[in-house]
Amino acid sequence: MSVATATSPWYKHLWPWIIIAILACSVTLTLSMVTIAVKNPDNLVNDNYYEAGKGINRSLDRELLAQTLQMRANLRLDEVTGEVDLRLSGASYPATLQLNLISPTQPQKDRRIILTRSETEQGRYIGQLSDKVEGRRFVELLGKQDDRTWRMFEEEQVSHDQDLLLGDEPLQGAEDLAK
Repeated sequence: MSVATATSPWYKHLWPWIIIAILACSVTLTLSMVTIAVKNPDNLVNDNYYEAGKGINRSLDRELLAQTLQMRANLRLDEVTGEVDLRLSGASYPATLQLNLISPTQPQKDRRIILTRSETEQGRYIGQLSDKVEGRRFVELLGKQDDRTWRMFEEEQVSHDQDLLLGDEPLQGAEDLAK
């Protein structure tokens, strides 16, 4: 006579629940990652890399013009008033300057400030910041001289009540073009 062994149902064993838990966690994490990716898409940098590559020569032309004009700038941001005070030296003093504070990783933190020339002091430009700007930024200063645009562009650590010097570093990669 054979004796039948009683087996307990599958849901009373530990191992099937561990396998189900692993699968449930992986599905949950996958759905979380998909949600994050859909809500925070990567910015499209440029879909035409060839044209952007040709544009580097135009960009260096603007920086070479700033170098030829011996442009230098001393920039100060006032934390209390939000005033941007820029002292410019060189051979160009346009009526307005455009100052761009560009965040390398967060485009929503980019700031564009129009600076106007002071009527009382030559070489002094004043603008107004709408909010606090701190941290690593690409600082771009644009001006015009005889219908040509010059540009100073440097990476700086921006903090309030600290002077930033633009034009004090040699232009990288343009030594061969200047000859």
